[in-house]
Amino acid sequence: MTNSERLQTLQRRIGEAAGDAVQASSIELGELTVDLAVDALHEICQKLHVGENFAFDTLIDICGVDYLHYRKEAGEDWTRPRFAVVYHLLSTSRNQRLRLRVFIEESSPIVDSVIDIWKSADWFEREVFDLFGILFKGHPDLRRILTDYGFVGHPFRKDFPLTGHVEMRYDAEKGRVVYQPVSIEPRVLVPRVIREEGYGG
Repeated sequence: MTNSERLQTLQRRIGEAAGDAVQASSIELGELTVDLAVDALHEICQKLHVGENFAFDTLIDICGVDYLHYRKEAGEDWTRPRFAVVYHLLSTSRNQRLRLRVFIEESSPIVDSVIDIWKSADWFEREVFDLFGILFKGHPDLRRILTDYGFVGHPFRKDFPLTGHVEMRYDAEKGRVVYQPVSIEPRVLVPRVIREEGYGG
């Protein structure tokens, strides 16, 4: 059986197991991506983890995606929410990979945690929370992991300013780190002039 045939079989089996929870699925560049309804994510992940036809025992990564600019460029063709969470799974016994994606509304960026299914989800979910502001319901210790505890905002959101909101510095009088509004002045970027070889000679 070729890799393409194996992916098509996996695609069909997931469709049978998930039913209406599958919003879309595609095979591109030798990889299967399945879009799931956000409220069915946890249930489907459990099936993918223990099901004999799946056995996805390893969660490789979880990442957030902000489609803010993509959505604007696509215009009316884009009807999905702004944010998505993407799960990369591996079945070591079947030597197969799978990408799951769930879209979540900007007004309520919440998705169920899968830490009870894959322990490796712990820091992945904390990273997505920290950088995108997406909440994982049921996570036992959801707090920032890459930015400082007093950091304001979520730096991987497309509308986060390049200079941030606040900056920190050590205050010798107070003997501690303090936060203050950003004092960096915006730079004016001047386009580089590229001259043809031999110009002016």
